[in-house]
Amino acid sequence: MSLLEALGVPAELSARVPAEQRGPGLGRDDVRLMVSRGAEVSHHAFRELPGQLRAGDVLVVNTSPTLPAAVTGRLGTEGGGEPVVVHVSTRGEDGRWAVELRTPDGRGSTRPRPGGPPGTVVRLPGGAGLVLTEPLVPGATRLWWARVDTSVPALLARYGRPIRYGYTERDQPLSAYQTVFALPSPDGAGSAEMPSAGRPFTARMVTELVSRGVQFAPLTLHTGVASAEAYEPPYPERYAVPGATARLVNAARAGGGRAIAVGTTAVRALESAADDGGVVRAAAGWTDLVVTPARGVRVVDGLLTGLHEPRASHLLMLEAIAGRPALHRAYTEAVRELYLWHEFGDVHLLLPAEEPH
Repeated sequence: MSLLEALGVPAELSARVPAEQRGPGLGRDDVRLMVSRGAEVSHHAFRELPGQLRAGDVLVVNTSPTLPAAVTGRLGTEGGGEPVVVHVSTRGEDGRWAVELRTPDGRGSTRPRPGGPPGTVVRLPGGAGLVLTEPLVPGATRLWWARVDTSVPALLARYGRPIRYGYTERDQPLSAYQTVFALPSPDGAGSAEMPSAGRPFTARMVTELVSRGVQFAPLTLHTGVASAEAYEPPYPERYAVPGATARLVNAARAGGGRAIAVGTTAVRALESAADDGGVVRAAAGWTDLVVTPARGVRVVDGLLTGLHEPRASHLLMLEAIAGRPALHRAYTEAVRELYLWHEFGDVHLLLPAEEPH
């Protein structure tokens, strides 16, 4: 058991509603910001972020929009049938979709349910049907490839709702799961779960950062279904790093600026487009990259992210960026100072240690 697993996260530290719903006059930027510079930790309001960065830094942001990726259906081809919730994850190159089946638990949320066997039929709203074909990963049972006999983006737009887990208080409108950076995809693609590190940003914050000389570099990575209970490494996901973003990041780093990823999804995409020497090139396709301490990072200098569960694979990425001692110090502080976890929670900025003057 790791130190972080032994530390644990008390249930009361789960953010149950978005920041703007916690009191009158609050906005989505009313969250806390923990800053790690090496092993040094300081505590701030998120609105103090501009003072923690410097001119020449570039924030790499994920523009993938969040889809209403949960839809209710029933097993079987006709009448009756067990109710299930389908979490739609990722569209494959052959037109199939990766999906996760869940069982309604009576609390407006769902509990995990193994998928399969092949040929299982799920009746969806509007007369559509879904057929499971094979596990996404051989031998696994959670995510399955499925054929759907209708346009999935259209189905979700009409009948879907955002995926949510049991630690939240209630369903939220899709707007609560969109970031200020989200852009519609021409093919209706998007993320099954919100790239949540970007959630606290507002247009005002972006304007202030730009006025201080901080640049923004967009890329896209469509996140699949993570499943809060599984603690699995991410599956392959579609991404695109534009040439303009590659040039901006390379120029900023060459000029002494830092490439700071907003979210683990931005790290995964940017590192997938970087060569062994840390030079970023335009790239698009599928990435199965898992950033670990052994692999390290080649281009990312810092990371703004939420707080992750002690067994989450994302912590390996954080350790690759900041090192284990710094990570343990920060998470000990986060629990002691009652920071809030999950997609509506507080955020953590990991930066290199300050060099002595």
